[in-house]
Amino acid sequence: MQAQIVVPAGWSNIMLQKLHRFEENLLCTLLGLMTALVAVEVVLRFFFNTGLLWAQEVTLYISAWFVLLGASYGIRVGAHIGVDAFIRLMPPLPRKILSSIAVACCLIYCGLFIYGSWIYLAKMKLIELEMEDLPIPKWIAMSVLVIGFVLLAIRFLILLWNIITDKQDGFKLADEAKESLELAQKTDEEVKSEGVR
Repeated sequence: MQAQIVVPAGWSNIMLQKLHRFEENLLCTLLGLMTALVAVEVVLRFFFNTGLLWAQEVTLYISAWFVLLGASYGIRVGAHIGVDAFIRLMPPLPRKILSSIAVACCLIYCGLFIYGSWIYLAKMKLIELEMEDLPIPKWIAMSVLVIGFVLLAIRFLILLWNIITDKQDGFKLADEAKESLELAQKTDEEVKSEGVR
């Protein structure tokens, strides 16, 4: 007789919320560290005519982490821009099929990057290459290649599931034109209301 694993209701939502919180905290920490490091470096260079030898390299790696982790966050909150004018004109079923195909292509892309990054990092670890200015193995500093694309793949899997189950129409894309028009209308209304006074 096999024991059955009982999974609490909503365990996937709890794990997803923990992932969201971890991702947000990590991005905030990286942004704070990078800002503080650059500020300290600027003060040291301009006021004390010195600097930290390792600051530029660490800032570069922090920004790489920020960009690759931020891509995943951007998918989650709909911050990426895209061209979906043609897709929006289609009826729901073809739009769902094309959106699913687009997400599948994104998953293939992520899979290729994860595979290639894994091989690259394994070689970096094998040859024991270190960062230029700090005695830290380079494969650790560059591990964001795998981490970032795994998170991105998770976001695309969630998006694909939401499209298939009709919880989402497609990619949540930032609509800069719509936002600009709303801002222009709001500004016009404010100007008109001030002119009436």
